[in-house]
Amino acid sequence: MRIAEIIRKKRDGGALNDAEIDRFVSALASDALPPEQAAAFAMAVFFRSMTADEISTLTLAMARSGDVIDWRNESLPGPIVDKHSTGGVGDKVSFALAPIAAACGCFVPMISGRGLGHSGGTLDKIESIPGYRVQPDTETFKRVVRDVGCAIIGQTGSLAPADRRLYAIRDVTATVESIPLITASILSKKIAAGNHALVMDIKTGSGAFMPSLEAAVALAQSIVSTGNKANLKTRALITDMAEPLGLTAGNAVEIAEIVDYLTGARREPRLHGVVKSLCMEMLLMTGIEKDADVAAERIENALASGRAAEKFGQMIAALGGPADFMEKSETYLPAATCSAPIMAEQEGYLSAIDTRRVGLAIVDLGGGRARVDDTLDLSVGFTEIAPIGAAIGLDRPLAIAHAADEATLARAVNAYLGAATISDEKPDARPLIYQSVS
Repeated sequence: MRIAEIIRKKRDGGALNDAEIDRFVSALASDALPPEQAAAFAMAVFFRSMTADEISTLTLAMARSGDVIDWRNESLPGPIVDKHSTGGVGDKVSFALAPIAAACGCFVPMISGRGLGHSGGTLDKIESIPGYRVQPDTETFKRVVRDVGCAIIGQTGSLAPADRRLYAIRDVTATVESIPLITASILSKKIAAGNHALVMDIKTGSGAFMPSLEAAVALAQSIVSTGNKANLKTRALITDMAEPLGLTAGNAVEIAEIVDYLTGARREPRLHGVVKSLCMEMLLMTGIEKDADVAAERIENALASGRAAEKFGQMIAALGGPADFMEKSETYLPAATCSAPIMAEQEGYLSAIDTRRVGLAIVDLGGGRARVDDTLDLSVGFTEIAPIGAAIGLDRPLAIAHAADEATLARAVNAYLGAATISDEKPDARPLIYQSVS
C-alpha cells in the first residue's frame, strides 16, 4: 500500500487499520520514508487524532520497530520501573528521581529524549557533563542498570527507531502536542526498554504542552489506558507547570542544581515535592513499600544518607563521565560568558509567568533547537528563578540570565521581563499535584 494513501486516509478522518499503521512504522524505522511524508502524517494525526485502538497499535508497532530488552536473564533483585515527564521548563526531576529510586531498591532503565519545542530535553541537559555517553550499546545499558540501579540514556540505534525519527520531526513541525503521538512516543520507548511499571508526570500550566487541566487529564487517561493494555502497569500524576520547576532552567545550570539537590546543599521545595510524590508512586505501585508514610521516610533516608547522590555519581562514571563529578561538578560544567540579573520595573509580588515564553527565550539563547540539526549552547539559561508569590524588588531579581554574548543576553532579559506579571497583592497558592490517574 502506498504511504500517500495512508496519509490521505488519516487526513480525511479515517481510522487506520493495523496493516496500514504497521506499513507506515516500518517505512519510518527503515529510513525509507521521506521527511515530508513523516511530517504530513504527524500533522494529519494532530488534526484528526486517533482512536484508542489506533494509538495502541501505533505504540506497539513503534516499540517493536527495533529491539525490546528482556531483563529476565539479569536476575535483578528488584522491580524494573521508570518515570517519564511530558516536559516543561526547568523540569529536572529525572536526574533526582532515578538515583533516589535506585537507592530505594528499584532498577530504572530510563530512555529519555531531547528538547521538544519550548521544553528542555533530558539528554541535552545530561550531555553538559563531559564524557557522558547518552547512546551506549544495549549491553552497556543493561550492565549499568544492573550494577548501579539506574541509567539515563537516549534511544540507541536499535531501540524504538521509528519513534526516534518521528520525535525529531514533531519538534520542528508544531505537532508536539498531539495526544496520540505523545502517548505512542512515550510508551514505545518504555516498552522497548523492558519496563514492568511506569509512573507518568503529566504537566499542566503555561509551560506545559497540555496547558489546561482538562487536556492534561485526557493525556493521562490515554497513556494510562494504553500502557495497561500493553501490560505495562502505568499510573500518572498531573503536576503544576505554571512556572519553571526549581531554581534553574537551561542545561548545565539544571545539572548544577541537581548536584545541590542530591547532596543537600540546596533543595527547592516545589522540585522536592514533585520528586518525592513520583518516587512514592514508584515504591507503592511496585510493592517495595505498602504504606505511603513509610515510602516517604525511605525516600528521605536515601537522600540524607548520601546513597542517592552516590548512585548519581556512579551512573555518571559508568557511562563515561568524570568519576569525581559530584565533588567537582563546577569544574566540569560549562559556564556562560555573560550574565545579568533580571530586575523588574516595579516592586511587588510575582503573580504569574508565561512559562512557555521563558522556554522559548532559552531556545533563543541557543539552549534549545529551532531546527533538528541545531547545535546547542549547553551553558546558557536562567538561575535563581523567583517563584510565583515571591516579593520582587531592588534586592530580589526575577532571575539571573546567562548568555554567550551581550546581544542575546539583552534579548533574554527582555523576554523574561515580558513573561512576568508583577502585582501589588500576593497571589493565592496553587496545588503542586492536581490529580492522580490510574
